[in-house]
This record gives sequence, structure tokens and C-alpha cells, in this order.
Amino acid sequence: MPPKWAIVVHGGAGAIERAHLKPEQEAAYRAALTRVTQAGAEVLKTGGLALDACETAVRLLEDDPLFNAGRGAVFTAEGRNELDAAIMEGRTLAAGAVAGVTRARHPITLARAVMERSPHVMLIGKGADDFAADQGEELVEPFHFHTARRWRSLTNFLKAENLPIPPEPVGADRPDPAHGLAHDEGKHGTVGVVALDIHGDVAAATSTGGTTGKRWGRVGDSPLIGAGTYASNAGCAVSATGTGEYFIRLTVARDISALVEMKGLSLQAAVDEVVQHRLTALGGDGGVIAVAPNGDVAWSFNTSGMYRAMSVESRPMSVGIYKDEV
Repeated sequence: MPPKWAIVVHGGAGAIERAHLKPEQEAAYRAALTRVTQAGAEVLKTGGLALDACETAVRLLEDDPLFNAGRGAVFTAEGRNELDAAIMEGRTLAAGAVAGVTRARHPITLARAVMERSPHVMLIGKGADDFAADQGEELVEPFHFHTARRWRSLTNFLKAENLPIPPEPVGADRPDPAHGLAHDEGKHGTVGVVALDIHGDVAAATSTGGTTGKRWGRVGDSPLIGAGTYASNAGCAVSATGTGEYFIRLTVARDISALVEMKGLSLQAAVDEVVQHRLTALGGDGGVIAVAPNGDVAWSFNTSGMYRAMSVESRPMSVGIYKDEV
């Protein structure tokens, strides 16, 4: 019998190798991935929606400073945290997304509000922040997202690029709870979740702080439906992480779903075709997670590592970091 529910989580892909992570760092990431995946699985085990499981898990990742989303997001060249997120459900193809938000504690929840409480799919910048306030979403001061290591990454980047270093945000002197544990995954920091519920519906959700030192209002693939996030019951649900400009050009998430729906490829064959062949051929790097309505789950990445975990009905949970792990 195929599994009735499944959930897959990622915390970003990039230069993640055993030689680069101390034992305590590796343990912290594995524990975080386990905790988040278990929380999403509990939603599914009790008959909850795939959409709810995705939002629940991503909210936890947004609150965890180990990851580049929400608390712990990277900084723009102007010294701001500008957050992007998207969510989509596969039964109706309903979707919501936000980009460049600065006040919503949980951008993924704001993206869902756009989907369910507005006539639009995507809101950006001040408009998205204003919508969050109008809808009573939880707002925080910008320093909530600040972590010392991300600020150091920004200053190092700006020095290397010979760009001015902005003043550090007010209120940024709080202790960093991930001090000594967080690892710099490079420019591929994103979090995402895909899920299948007992009703046969799939969903996907992705959230990110973007890339360190981004300028001019840059937006990557994460909040773009079809690029970094996509879900369709006719195909599959996909969440991506990587160098967004390549994922946008290839419409990675939608193409994977189309290969399943229209070409009849297995889920693993579809993600490998797009990531290992098309993305790699274009010079892009990163990875994806995916789940199909038949209970198949898959991931694929062409970097040295990707933080990832999956839980499927009647199977042991799987947590991985490095390329050579199943």
C-alpha cells in the first residue's frame, strides 16, 4: 500500500562538507531538522492538511537562527533583512507569495494570508508589510532578524567588493543563540517543505532571506511560483534551494512537476533530470525536495551537501546533510 502521508524538509544546499562542520554543529543541524520534520509529520498523522504541515514546519525554520530565513536571515548591502516566501497547494493550484518584507515574523504565514485573504498571488516590499499590518499578522522590529554571524558575513562581503558598510541596525546587540553552531552554507541558504496529506493533496512552501549583500531589490526564485515553489496534484510538490537566477530561468519547480504529469517520469527521475542535467548544464547549483500524490518522495542536489529530512508513513525518518548519505 502506498503511504497516506509524507513530508520532506530542506534547510538549504551549498558547500556543506564533513570537514567543514564541527561535531556540535552537525548535531545541531540534525536535531533541528528532526524537530521540524516531526512537527510537520504530527499535523499529517492527525489528519491535518498538507498546507498546514508545510506552514507549521517552515514557521519553525523561520524562528531557528541556524537557517537563512526569518531569524537568522542574511543582510542586503544596505544592512536590511528583506525576506521572501511562497506557499502553494496542489488541489486548486492556489498560491501566495511575498518578497522583500521586513516586519512579518513569519513570512510564510504572510504568504498564506496573501493566498487566502487577498485577490492576488504576490505582494512585495512596503505593500506586503502594510498588508501584514492590515491583516493582524505578527509584526516584529527589524532587529528581530539580526544575528551577529550574518552581520559579519555582510561586512566581509562588502569589504571584498569595495562597497560601503552601513551602520549596524539599532537593537542588534542581543546574544546570538546559534553562536558557534551555525554554518555558512554559501549563497544557497533557503528553507522549504513539501507534504502529502491523507486526503491525497500535496503542498509546498519555501522561505528565505536571499543572498548576502544583495542589491537593488533583488528577488530570487523562492517566492516565484514555478521557479522555487510549486505544487500540483496532477504532478508533484517541489521546493528548491540554490542560486535563484538559474532556477528562475529554468522554471525548475514547474518543470519537475510537468515531467511527472506529462512525461510520466518517476519523481526521482524527474528531479534528477532537472537538477543533475538541465541545471548543471546551465551552470546553476542547488537542489530540490519533492513529494507526489502517490506517496513518492525525492530529493536531488548538485552541491556537496543539503540539509534535508523526510518522514513517510510506516517508514523510519531519514535525516541527511552530506552528498554520500541516502
